[in-house]
Amino acid sequence: MTEILSVQNLSRQFVTKHMWRKADVFTAVRDVSFNVERGEIVGVVGESGCGKSTLARLILRLMAPSSGSVYFEGRDVASFSKRELRRLRQKFQMVFQDPYSSIDPRFRIREALLEPFAVQGVALERKEARVAELLDMVGLDPSLARRYPHQMSGGQKQRIGIARALALNPSLMVLDEPTASLDVSVQAQIINLLDRLRRDLALTYIFISHDLSLVRYFCDRTIVMYAGRIVEVLPKQAAPTHPYTRMLMDSVFEPDPRSRRMISRLEGEAPSGYARPKGCPFLARCGQATAACETQEPTLAQMPAPGHTVACHHTGAAVASVA
Repeated sequence: MTEILSVQNLSRQFVTKHMWRKADVFTAVRDVSFNVERGEIVGVVGESGCGKSTLARLILRLMAPSSGSVYFEGRDVASFSKRELRRLRQKFQMVFQDPYSSIDPRFRIREALLEPFAVQGVALERKEARVAELLDMVGLDPSLARRYPHQMSGGQKQRIGIARALALNPSLMVLDEPTASLDVSVQAQIINLLDRLRRDLALTYIFISHDLSLVRYFCDRTIVMYAGRIVEVLPKQAAPTHPYTRMLMDSVFEPDPRSRRMISRLEGEAPSGYARPKGCPFLARCGQATAACETQEPTLAQMPAPGHTVACHHTGAAVASVA
């Protein structure tokens, strides 16, 4: 496989200025680096507020980073002119968590699916045929093109959002919690649809979710974020080792009583993005902290399994002692 996306030391701060005192700086994403291979599904998981959605918008250049770089197909996205960036957006698209808010309620489904072509200035000779093709691609009847978004179910609206993202034949899609607002049965249908589309259209996905079990099932690799940073990168078959990742896994309800375990709860809250704590950001919520955790922030270190990295003093010390 060849590399399609490279994220290098990406950070984003939001500054709130005040007249009479020092400005407040909120760090949403801090020093994030990873690569995505063509045809791969990379999951990004973490609690609300960990920086997942901000990271997605930075990758798609919907907002500019404070520092760091994003390379798409080997070229720095920051080097693109406005015209080049608009053309580039035909190659990467985003599917949002709330499909209703991403579609103009005044548009019929037909108009919503044709809007990307108008924005990009792409001429279509057979508009009705393309609309029918897109609807069929996501498993919807072409007759639905005459309806408005409010006349569609949640699952149908999400399929419309996916069809709209596919309109310009992208190669990379960022999926920002595309199943979060759907029933479990509909979630399974959307996941199966996304998997089929990836194989049929040779797509690459960045799949963002707060559901670690779903991400582990669907994705080739899982990036675990905490307080704006990556704390673990998990290949599909590797067992989670960071205490935060294990707590996320243990907090997921298991419907099969034969494999059901005691559900644990994450106590406390993640540190505020306004105040960077000294040492490990997970220190206050971790039951395995070492002395190093109080003074040194851990960095990602290689684990025995290929592609498995973790930022944890306790885990790193355990691996070193075994080695």
